[in-house]
Amino acid sequence: MASNADFVQFVADQCSGAGEITVKKMFGDYGIYCEGIIFGLICDNRLYVKPTKKGRDVLKAVEMQKPYEGAKDYFYISDVEDRDYLALLVRETLKELS
Repeated sequence: MASNADFVQFVADQCSGAGEITVKKMFGDYGIYCEGIIFGLICDNRLYVKPTKKGRDVLKAVEMQKPYEGAKDYFYISDVEDRDYLALLVRETLKELS
């Protein structure tokens, strides 16, 4: 099942406090980027963030899941309602990805 475009836009808007957020359709779902750096995936209307130490330190709860069959584990982010939390998570994650 592919992600709903409205959900993808909602997540992008929720993360926008971290910087310029863009999404790109990939294999039926989406990659999510901040300032041109991919930090996660949106698959089946769920947000997954690349695992980093700094990101782990920010997480309210650490839950690792595969966004799709054959993928590596990512942080599964169930709370996409808290804009400040998502912005902080994205900023901290980017520190290790850039």
